Amino acid sequence: MSPASRPEGQEPHESAGGAPATPAGPLAGVRVVEFAGIGPGPLAGMLLADLGAQVIRLDRVEPSGLGIERPPQFDLTLRGKRTLKVDLKSDAGRRAALDLVRHADVLIEGFRPGAMERLGLGPEPCLRDNPRLVYGRVTGFGQEGTLSQAAGHDLNYIALTGALHAIGREGQPPTPPLNLLGDYAGGSMLLVMGLLAAVLHARGTGQGQVVDAAMIDGVGALMAPFFGLQAAGLHDGPRGTNLLDSGAPFYDVYRCACGGHVSVAAIEPKFRAVLLARLREAGADVEGLPAFDDRARWPELRSRLTALFAQRTRDDWCRALEGSDACYAPVLALREAPGHPHHASRGSFVEVDGVVQPAPAPRFSASPPGVPLPPGRAGDARAWARAWGVPADVLDGLGVPALRD
Repeated sequence: MSPASRPEGQEPHESAGGAPATPAGPLAGVRVVEFAGIGPGPLAGMLLADLGAQVIRLDRVEPSGLGIERPPQFDLTLRGKRTLKVDLKSDAGRRAALDLVRHADVLIEGFRPGAMERLGLGPEPCLRDNPRLVYGRVTGFGQEGTLSQAAGHDLNYIALTGALHAIGREGQPPTPPLNLLGDYAGGSMLLVMGLLAAVLHARGTGQGQVVDAAMIDGVGALMAPFFGLQAAGLHDGPRGTNLLDSGAPFYDVYRCACGGHVSVAAIEPKFRAVLLARLREAGADVEGLPAFDDRARWPELRSRLTALFAQRTRDDWCRALEGSDACYAPVLALREAPGHPHHASRGSFVEVDGVVQPAPAPRFSASPPGVPLPPGRAGDARAWARAWGVPADVLDGLGVPALRD
C-alpha cells in the first residue's frame, strides 16, 4: 500500500459534486476561531480540524514576517481550515472578529500576553459576548511571571525546564530536539487537551473560561517522570550517562555498514535475551558480551555493539531483528518513513494534493475523521461563518484568499 492509499473507512472532506463538505470526525460541529500565528497555535488548530472541527483562521492582511516562510500548500498546519483576512487594528475588523467569536465554541491565540487585550479582543469582551466560550492562549512563558513579556522560541522554553539540559551525549553540549518538545508536545498538545477539557466543562455547566497553555508548563508536565527518577537516584548522572539518554549501550542507535542507523531499546531482561538470541541466530558474535547491567563495563559493551552493527547493512539487521521482541527498529529518514510496510499497512500516511503527510490521529472506531483537504482547498470561510449565524453584512469586505484548484 502506498502513502497515497486512504485508510479503510476514511473519505476526503469533499462532497460528491467536488465542493468541500462538512468535516467528519468526533469534533464535527465544534466551531473554532484561530487567530493566525506561528508554532503551537496553528498545529493545535490543525489537530482540531483533523478531527472534524470547523476551524476559521483569521489571517493578517499583510504577512507578519514571523516563522519559516514557505508556499502555502506546504504549510500542512493549514490543512482543513478556512481563512479570512482581517485587519484587526481597524474597527470593522475588530467587530467582525468579535462577531465570529460570539458564535464560536473555541478561540485560539498565541500572541504575546496583552496583545489581544490591546486589540480589544481579550477574554473580557469575548466571554461577555459568549459566556460559553473556551478562550485558548498558548505562549512560551505563560500569561504571568517575570519572563511573560520576553520573546523566545522553543529552544529557550525547553532550556528553562531542565529538558534541554538532559538531552545529548556524554561530554557534548545539549542537543536541540527539533522544535517538537516545546512548541508541539508542550504547547500544541497541552493546548488541545486544555481546550477539550474546557469544552466539556462548558457543555456541562454553560461556563466558558480561559485556558493558559504555557510551553514551560507543558514541558514541565512531560518531565514529571524524570523528576521522579532523579529523586529516586535512577537518573541523576551527567548528561549522556543515564539509562534513557544514550548512556546505556542497549538503549542507543548504531551505524551500519551502509551508512544507515538502527535503534536498539532492549531495556528489560526478557527483551535483551531475545536481542541476543536473534543476533546469535544471524551469525553475529555475541559470545563474551559484558552483562548489560554492569555499568562499569558499559564502554566495553558499547564498543562491541558498535563493531557488531557496523558489519552489516541496515536491511540485513531488519531481516534479522525487525518484528521480534528485540526492541529494534531502523532509523528512517523523513522521505523513507511513509514507505515502511508497517505504516503502509495502517495507512499512517496519506498523499494529499501531491504532498505526503501524516494521516489524522488518533483513530476512532465510531466517528472516524476524513482525509483532510489541503491548504487553500477547504472552501470559503464565509459559508461556515454564515452557517454559524454571523450576519452577511459583517462578512462583507473581509478578504478571502483565492481557493486553489
